[in-house]
Amino acid sequence: MSSAASPCIFGEVLFDVFPGGEQVLGGAPFNVAWHLQALGEAPQFISRVGDDPSGQVILKAMRDWGMNTAGVQHDPRRPTGRVVIEIVDAEPRYQIEPDSAYDFIAAEALPAKAAGADLLYHGTLALRNQTSREALEALLQRGHAAVFLDVNLRSPWWRQEELEACLQRACWVKLNREELRQLGFCNDDPERASAELQERFALEQVILTSGAQGALVRTLAGKIHRVVPEPAAAFFDAVGAGDAFTAVYLHGLLAGWSIPASLQAAQRFASRVVGLRGATTRDREFYRAFKKSLQ
Repeated sequence: MSSAASPCIFGEVLFDVFPGGEQVLGGAPFNVAWHLQALGEAPQFISRVGDDPSGQVILKAMRDWGMNTAGVQHDPRRPTGRVVIEIVDAEPRYQIEPDSAYDFIAAEALPAKAAGADLLYHGTLALRNQTSREALEALLQRGHAAVFLDVNLRSPWWRQEELEACLQRACWVKLNREELRQLGFCNDDPERASAELQERFALEQVILTSGAQGALVRTLAGKIHRVVPEPAAAFFDAVGAGDAFTAVYLHGLLAGWSIPASLQAAQRFASRVVGLRGATTRDREFYRAFKKSLQ
Protein backbone atom coordinates (compact mmCIF):
# COMPACT_ATOMS: atom_id res chain seq x y z
CA MET A 1 0.00 0.00 0.00
CA SER A 2 1.05 3.57 -0.54
CA SER A 3 0.95 6.40 1.97
CA ALA A 4 -2.14 7.70 0.14
CA ALA A 5 -4.18 4.69 1.23
CA SER A 6 -7.22 5.56 3.35
CA PRO A 7 -8.02 3.44 6.43
CA CYS A 8 -11.56 2.76 7.61
CA ILE A 9 -11.78 1.78 11.30
CA PHE A 10 -14.95 -0.01 12.45
CA GLY A 11 -16.03 -0.85 15.99
CA GLU A 12 -16.52 0.25 19.55
CA VAL A 13 -15.79 3.52 21.29
CA LEU A 14 -16.30 3.62 25.04
CA PHE A 15 -14.97 4.83 28.36
CA ASP A 16 -12.55 2.72 30.38
CA VAL A 17 -13.41 3.24 34.07
CA PHE A 18 -10.44 2.63 36.37
CA PRO A 19 -10.31 1.88 40.09
CA GLY A 20 -10.98 5.18 41.83
CA GLY A 21 -13.43 6.29 39.13
CA GLU A 22 -11.07 7.83 36.56
CA GLN A 23 -12.50 7.54 33.04
CA VAL A 24 -10.37 7.37 29.89
CA LEU A 25 -11.51 7.14 26.28
CA GLY A 26 -11.07 3.64 24.92
CA GLY A 27 -12.24 0.75 22.80
CA ALA A 28 -9.66 -0.99 20.60
CA PRO A 29 -10.88 0.45 17.25
CA PHE A 30 -11.16 3.95 18.71
CA ASN A 31 -7.66 3.69 20.20
CA VAL A 32 -6.28 2.61 16.83
CA ALA A 33 -8.07 5.46 15.02
CA TRP A 34 -6.86 8.00 17.61
CA HIS A 35 -3.23 6.92 17.22
CA LEU A 36 -3.47 6.84 13.42
CA GLN A 37 -4.79 10.40 13.39
CA ALA A 38 -1.84 11.54 15.50
CA LEU A 39 0.55 9.71 13.16
CA GLY A 40 -0.71 11.67 10.16
CA GLU A 41 -3.33 9.34 8.72
CA ALA A 42 -6.96 10.45 8.25
CA PRO A 43 -8.98 7.44 9.41
CA GLN A 44 -12.72 7.18 8.81
CA PHE A 45 -13.93 5.95 12.20
CA ILE A 46 -17.30 4.18 12.23
CA SER A 47 -19.07 3.60 15.53
CA ARG A 48 -22.12 4.67 17.57
CA VAL A 49 -22.51 6.65 20.80
CA GLY A 50 -25.43 7.35 23.06
CA ASP A 51 -27.36 10.60 23.22
CA ASP A 52 -25.78 11.28 26.60
CA PRO A 53 -22.96 13.37 28.13
CA SER A 54 -20.40 10.61 27.49
CA GLY A 55 -21.27 10.59 23.80
CA GLN A 56 -20.87 14.35 23.60
CA VAL A 57 -17.46 14.13 25.30
CA ILE A 58 -16.33 11.56 22.72
CA LEU A 59 -17.45 13.68 19.76
CA LYS A 60 -15.80 16.79 21.17
CA ALA A 61 -12.57 14.91 21.82
CA MET A 62 -12.56 13.63 18.24
CA ARG A 63 -13.17 17.10 16.81
CA ASP A 64 -10.46 18.60 19.01
CA TRP A 65 -8.08 15.89 17.78
CA GLY A 66 -8.93 16.66 14.16
CA MET A 67 -10.80 13.41 13.56
CA ASN A 68 -13.69 12.97 11.15
CA THR A 69 -16.91 12.38 13.14
CA ALA A 70 -19.18 11.72 10.14
CA GLY A 71 -19.11 7.96 10.77
CA VAL A 72 -20.11 8.16 14.44
CA GLN A 73 -23.84 7.50 14.74
CA HIS A 74 -26.13 8.76 17.53
CA ASP A 75 -28.33 6.34 19.48
CA PRO A 76 -31.34 7.88 21.27
CA ARG A 77 -32.03 4.73 23.32
CA ARG A 78 -28.79 3.05 24.35
CA PRO A 79 -25.94 4.48 26.41
CA THR A 80 -22.38 5.12 25.30
CA GLY A 81 -20.25 2.09 26.08
CA ARG A 82 -18.36 1.58 29.34
CA VAL A 83 -15.81 -0.93 30.57
CA VAL A 84 -14.94 -1.24 34.24
CA ILE A 85 -11.26 -2.18 34.58
CA GLU A 86 -9.49 -3.91 37.44
CA ILE A 87 -5.70 -4.20 37.52
CA VAL A 88 -4.65 -7.62 38.83
CA ASP A 89 -0.93 -8.50 38.91
CA ALA A 90 -0.24 -5.51 36.62
CA GLU A 91 -2.64 -6.89 33.99
CA PRO A 92 -6.09 -5.43 33.17
CA ARG A 93 -9.34 -7.33 33.66
CA TYR A 94 -12.46 -6.06 31.91
CA GLN A 95 -16.12 -5.92 32.90
CA ILE A 96 -17.88 -4.91 29.68
CA GLU A 97 -21.39 -3.47 29.89
CA PRO A 98 -23.91 -5.02 27.46
CA ASP A 99 -26.43 -3.33 25.11
CA SER A 100 -24.27 -0.29 24.45
CA ALA A 101 -24.66 2.12 21.55
CA TYR A 102 -21.76 0.55 19.62
CA ASP A 103 -23.67 -2.76 19.55
CA PHE A 104 -26.21 -1.11 17.23
CA ILE A 105 -24.15 0.45 14.43
CA ALA A 106 -26.74 0.75 11.67
CA ALA A 107 -25.98 -0.29 8.09
CA GLU A 108 -28.37 2.31 6.69
CA ALA A 109 -26.52 5.13 8.47
CA LEU A 110 -23.02 4.31 7.20
CA PRO A 111 -21.23 7.25 5.55
CA ALA A 112 -20.90 7.02 1.78
CA LYS A 113 -17.24 8.08 1.97
CA ALA A 114 -16.30 4.83 3.75
CA ALA A 115 -16.78 3.01 0.44
CA GLY A 116 -13.52 4.50 -0.85
CA ALA A 117 -11.23 3.08 1.83
CA ASP A 118 -8.33 0.85 0.77
CA LEU A 119 -8.06 -0.91 4.12
CA LEU A 120 -10.77 -1.89 6.59
CA TYR A 121 -9.77 -2.56 10.20
CA HIS A 122 -12.16 -4.14 12.69
CA GLY A 123 -11.97 -5.93 16.00
CA THR A 124 -14.31 -8.51 17.50
CA LEU A 125 -16.12 -6.95 20.48
CA ALA A 126 -18.47 -4.74 18.43
CA LEU A 127 -19.57 -7.84 16.51
CA ARG A 128 -21.28 -9.41 19.54
CA ASN A 129 -24.60 -7.99 18.30
CA GLN A 130 -26.32 -8.86 15.03
CA THR A 131 -27.03 -5.21 14.13
CA SER A 132 -23.36 -4.21 14.13
CA ARG A 133 -22.42 -7.43 12.33
CA GLU A 134 -24.84 -6.50 9.55
CA ALA A 135 -23.29 -3.03 9.32
CA LEU A 136 -19.84 -4.57 8.91
CA GLU A 137 -21.19 -6.89 6.21
CA ALA A 138 -22.61 -3.87 4.39
CA LEU A 139 -19.17 -2.25 4.46
CA LEU A 140 -17.51 -5.40 3.16
CA GLN A 141 -19.98 -5.63 0.29
CA ARG A 142 -18.85 -2.19 -0.87
CA GLY A 143 -15.60 -3.75 -1.99
CA HIS A 144 -12.84 -2.92 0.49
CA ALA A 145 -9.52 -4.14 -0.87
CA ALA A 146 -8.05 -5.54 2.35
CA VAL A 147 -9.18 -6.45 5.87
CA PHE A 148 -7.10 -6.21 9.03
CA LEU A 149 -8.68 -8.29 11.82
CA ASP A 150 -7.68 -7.42 15.39
CA VAL A 151 -8.72 -10.34 17.57
CA ASN A 152 -9.81 -9.14 21.02
CA LEU A 153 -11.55 -12.05 22.73
CA ARG A 154 -13.60 -10.90 25.71
CA SER A 155 -15.70 -13.67 27.25
CA PRO A 156 -18.59 -14.21 26.93
CA TRP A 157 -18.81 -11.82 23.97
CA TRP A 158 -17.62 -13.98 21.08
CA ARG A 159 -18.54 -17.14 19.19
CA GLN A 160 -16.18 -19.48 17.38
CA GLU A 161 -18.21 -19.74 14.17
CA GLU A 162 -18.60 -15.98 13.81
CA LEU A 163 -14.91 -15.38 14.39
CA GLU A 164 -13.99 -18.03 11.83
CA ALA A 165 -16.12 -16.18 9.27
CA CYS A 166 -14.07 -13.05 10.02
CA LEU A 167 -10.83 -14.99 9.63
CA GLN A 168 -11.94 -16.30 6.23
CA ARG A 169 -12.03 -12.79 4.72
CA ALA A 170 -9.02 -11.24 6.51
CA CYS A 171 -5.63 -10.49 4.96
CA TRP A 172 -3.84 -9.68 8.21
CA VAL A 173 -4.73 -11.03 11.66
CA LYS A 174 -3.28 -9.77 14.91
CA LEU A 175 -3.79 -11.67 18.17
CA ASN A 176 -1.95 -12.83 21.28
CA ARG A 177 -0.88 -16.31 22.34
CA GLU A 178 -3.83 -16.83 24.68
CA GLU A 179 -6.29 -15.85 21.93
CA LEU A 180 -4.54 -18.25 19.55
CA ARG A 181 -5.05 -21.01 22.11
CA GLN A 182 -8.71 -20.07 22.65
CA LEU A 183 -9.29 -20.40 18.91
CA GLY A 184 -8.09 -24.00 19.13
CA PHE A 185 -4.48 -23.64 17.98
CA CYS A 186 -2.84 -25.12 21.04
CA ASN A 187 0.62 -26.08 19.81
CA ASP A 188 3.21 -25.11 22.46
CA ASP A 189 5.42 -23.74 19.69
CA PRO A 190 3.97 -20.32 18.79
CA GLU A 191 5.52 -20.47 15.32
CA ARG A 192 3.82 -23.78 14.59
CA ALA A 193 0.49 -22.61 16.04
CA SER A 194 0.68 -19.43 13.93
CA ALA A 195 1.42 -21.53 10.85
CA GLU A 196 -1.61 -23.73 11.52
CA LEU A 197 -3.87 -20.67 11.80
CA GLN A 198 -2.37 -19.11 8.69
CA GLU A 199 -2.63 -22.23 6.56
CA ARG A 200 -6.22 -22.91 7.57
CA PHE A 201 -7.44 -19.42 6.64
CA ALA A 202 -4.91 -18.47 3.91
CA LEU A 203 -3.84 -15.33 5.78
CA GLU A 204 -1.28 -12.97 4.27
CA GLN A 205 0.23 -12.31 7.70
CA VAL A 206 -0.28 -13.56 11.26
CA ILE A 207 0.91 -11.00 13.81
CA LEU A 208 1.35 -12.66 17.19
CA THR A 209 2.05 -10.60 20.30
CA SER A 210 3.45 -12.02 23.53
CA GLY A 211 3.66 -9.09 25.95
CA ALA A 212 7.11 -8.67 27.44
CA GLN A 213 8.38 -11.47 25.20
CA GLY A 214 7.78 -9.36 22.11
CA ALA A 215 6.02 -10.26 18.88
CA LEU A 216 6.42 -12.19 15.66
CA VAL A 217 5.03 -11.92 12.15
CA ARG A 218 4.63 -14.97 9.93
CA THR A 219 4.17 -14.38 6.22
CA LEU A 220 2.21 -16.58 3.83
CA ALA A 221 5.55 -17.78 2.44
CA GLY A 222 6.47 -19.03 5.91
CA LYS A 223 9.07 -16.40 6.75
CA ILE A 224 9.24 -15.40 10.44
CA HIS A 225 10.10 -11.90 11.65
CA ARG A 226 10.62 -11.29 15.39
CA VAL A 227 11.05 -8.36 17.74
CA VAL A 228 12.01 -8.37 21.42
CA PRO A 229 11.11 -5.18 23.31
CA GLU A 230 13.55 -3.11 25.26
CA PRO A 231 12.50 -2.46 28.88
CA ALA A 232 9.87 0.30 29.09
CA ALA A 233 11.17 3.59 30.41
CA ALA A 234 8.07 3.87 32.61
CA PHE A 235 5.19 1.52 33.40
CA PHE A 236 1.72 2.55 34.52
CA ASP A 237 -0.59 -0.12 33.06
CA ALA A 238 -0.84 -2.37 30.01
CA VAL A 239 -4.28 -1.10 28.93
CA GLY A 240 -4.20 -0.35 25.21
CA ALA A 241 -0.64 -1.53 24.60
CA GLY A 242 -1.85 -3.99 21.97
CA ASP A 243 -3.90 -1.26 20.27
CA ALA A 244 -0.84 1.00 20.17
CA PHE A 245 1.13 -1.82 18.56
CA THR A 246 -1.64 -2.36 16.01
CA ALA A 247 -1.92 1.32 15.10
CA VAL A 248 1.76 1.68 14.27
CA TYR A 249 1.84 -1.63 12.41
CA LEU A 250 -1.11 -0.40 10.32
CA HIS A 251 0.71 2.88 9.78
CA GLY A 252 3.62 0.90 8.41
CA LEU A 253 1.36 -1.11 6.11
CA LEU A 254 -0.23 2.04 4.75
CA ALA A 255 3.17 3.67 4.22
CA GLY A 256 4.69 0.61 2.53
CA TRP A 257 7.29 -0.10 5.20
CA SER A 258 9.06 -3.44 5.39
CA ILE A 259 7.76 -5.95 7.93
CA PRO A 260 10.86 -5.60 10.18
CA ALA A 261 10.53 -1.79 10.17
CA SER A 262 6.80 -1.95 11.00
CA LEU A 263 7.38 -4.54 13.70
CA GLN A 264 10.19 -2.64 15.40
CA ALA A 265 8.27 0.66 15.36
CA ALA A 266 5.06 -0.97 16.61
CA GLN A 267 6.84 -2.62 19.54
CA ARG A 268 8.63 0.60 20.42
CA PHE A 269 5.37 2.57 20.49
CA ALA A 270 3.63 -0.07 22.62
CA SER A 271 6.50 0.19 25.11
CA ARG A 272 5.84 3.92 25.38
CA VAL A 273 2.07 3.59 25.80
CA VAL A 274 2.42 1.36 28.89
CA GLY A 275 3.71 4.49 30.62
CA LEU A 276 0.27 6.14 30.22
CA ARG A 277 -2.87 5.79 32.32
CA GLY A 278 -5.12 4.07 29.81
CA ALA A 279 -4.73 3.58 26.07
CA THR A 280 -4.51 7.11 24.65
CA THR A 281 -3.30 10.59 25.48
CA ARG A 282 -4.17 14.10 24.31
CA ASP A 283 -0.53 15.14 24.71
CA ARG A 284 0.56 15.95 21.17
CA GLU A 285 4.20 16.08 22.27
CA PHE A 286 3.97 12.37 23.11
CA TYR A 287 3.30 11.66 19.43
CA ARG A 288 5.72 14.24 18.09
CA ALA A 289 8.53 12.64 20.09
CA PHE A 290 7.65 9.21 18.75
CA LYS A 291 7.43 10.40 15.14
CA LYS A 292 10.80 12.08 15.53
CA SER A 293 12.26 8.76 16.74
CA LEU A 294 11.02 7.11 13.52
CA GLN A 295 13.13 9.50 11.47
